[in-house]
Amino acid sequence: VNDPLRMVTNYAGVVSADDGNNQIVIRGNSPTGLLWRMEGIDIPNPNHFAAQGSSGGGISILSTQLLSNSDFITGAFAAEYGNALSGVFDLKLRKGNNEKREITLQAGLLGINASIEGPFSKNYTGSYLVNYRYSTLSLLDKLGVQVGGGTTNFQDLSYNISLPAGKAGTFSLFGFNGWSNQQYDAETDSSLWKTDEDRYSANYISNTFFNGITHGIRIGGNSKLNTTIGYSSSRIFYKETFLQNIHTYTETFNGTNNTDKLTATTTFNHRFNRKNSLRAGIIFNAVNFTFLQESRENISAPLIQTNNTSANTSVQQSFATWQLRVSDALTFNTGIHFLQLSYNNTNSIEPRFSAKWDVNKKNSIALAAGMHSQLQGWGVYFAEQKDASGKISMPNKNLGFTKAVHYVLSYTHSFGKNLRLKTEAYYQQLFNVPVSTSDTNTISTLNMQNGYITDALVNKGKGKNNGIEISLEKNLDKNFYFIFSNSFYQSKYTASDGIERNTMFNGNIINNLVVGKEFVYADGRRIFGINIRVLHAGGYRYTPVDLLQSHLLGYTVYKDKEAYSLQNPAYMRGDIRISMKWNRKNFTSTLSLDIQNATNHQNIYNRYYDITKGGLVTNYQTGIIPILNYKVEF
Repeated sequence: VNDPLRMVTNYAGVVSADDGNNQIVIRGNSPTGLLWRMEGIDIPNPNHFAAQGSSGGGISILSTQLLSNSDFITGAFAAEYGNALSGVFDLKLRKGNNEKREITLQAGLLGINASIEGPFSKNYTGSYLVNYRYSTLSLLDKLGVQVGGGTTNFQDLSYNISLPAGKAGTFSLFGFNGWSNQQYDAETDSSLWKTDEDRYSANYISNTFFNGITHGIRIGGNSKLNTTIGYSSSRIFYKETFLQNIHTYTETFNGTNNTDKLTATTTFNHRFNRKNSLRAGIIFNAVNFTFLQESRENISAPLIQTNNTSANTSVQQSFATWQLRVSDALTFNTGIHFLQLSYNNTNSIEPRFSAKWDVNKKNSIALAAGMHSQLQGWGVYFAEQKDASGKISMPNKNLGFTKAVHYVLSYTHSFGKNLRLKTEAYYQQLFNVPVSTSDTNTISTLNMQNGYITDALVNKGKGKNNGIEISLEKNLDKNFYFIFSNSFYQSKYTASDGIERNTMFNGNIINNLVVGKEFVYADGRRIFGINIRVLHAGGYRYTPVDLLQSHLLGYTVYKDKEAYSLQNPAYMRGDIRISMKWNRKNFTSTLSLDIQNATNHQNIYNRYYDITKGGLVTNYQTGIIPILNYKVEF
């Protein structure tokens, strides 16, 4: 009921990557199907307020000061990517300036940001780049901008250090460390209780750390070896209590999820000749975790422990990709990926294939297909059940991977140097999906947003996603750019009862427009900029509430047989950013105003039966958010 993530997260249905609010839900699948990578190695979800098992979050831990080019792959991805179903976000970090020191300071309504970069010495080509940020939403609250109740704070430190070592290759140290928390206190004056949310207290902590080292070296003239080792840690805590009366608090949820992972990957690249090249590698993950979860099915039910586990296991992956350039216009890629979980000795061999044909200078066609698999969330494997005699069992210990076959066909047309039209049709057939062991239950892991399911599950579910995406992109030219993308799709799932239904994420349509223009003054020292983003997306599906049963029992009862049969109104959002930049002799300053959800559109988050009100309550996502910033670079 009192979900702290709603206060800072604005999911918008099935969208690609949104750098403003980090909305990550891909092609109808659950957001848990996304793989994050950085500098060639798997990383944990790099977002503040990230929940256990999720791939998105409220605000990115990574500052734009560190990011270079990034690849966002939404289906039938190459053999080097494994343990993912929906897509891959492959991040590349920018190296610091190795010629002179630069400092950037920024202050605004969300807090402060500082970065420094530069060379270690004049005679060395190595460099460093470090960024620190501290933010609090309390300033916005004091200005009357409602971004959720309680106190919300976050801070992060990220870095990339390049250390060339001559013939010994190049070493890099990189990482990100994020701390975030949210505290919400119940209203102790019972005369002010309007809904159940007024009676809930919650404490939410989500800390994520990743630090790694990479080494790259050339072997001869045609080979290169890259090795990366990283250590990540995730600490998530959430405790919730309900104020029964002014003297009595009832604990409704208590969860701790701590995960530590050591990851090592080695990738070998070799070019045999102009037409043939090989890319192969191995990935090893050693995982240690501690899960504790206690919850009530409803406010009147007992507090039940559904998970109390400390364990460790490992995941092994390997891959190989062969690229054949038949001609300058035709290229084939064939590959295979291997994935294995030591905990229950489950493995998968996944073939991948792609081809690209440049018909001429303006037109190209690409085809891709492949098998993909993904582990279940760790909490799913270790969910506990207690029988009448008190004996504890783990019904999901031997669950297999969720699997999918991807098919993608795309066509690209270049109108000119800076204008491109891309159309992509896709089909994803999912199988081996964990669903409830009971044929009267509609549970499927394809509808998970975060967390994990503790019910007994079996790999008998199915799903499918198909659609077409059309995008028109104009690269920055003459201080003007735009991206207009559209997606039309279907997303279905089948649970244990054999009935095909809409998934939660089946919004059917997405329209997204991003456009920007800079106006340079005659003196060349002042630049006025305006950027606009408009998003329209079909609403999430939801399960209707049984009002009669909810009223009789005193808690929310859903019509499970009608799971996801209703749809929220379309998600609408318009953002605008205006800025003025002054270029001075020794520094550059920028004053900007970002207005997120500028039209203050009330997008629905969820619905539930409210005991205090005695009826159905609808929660909405964050409305208009103005963010004023001043930045100085020198």
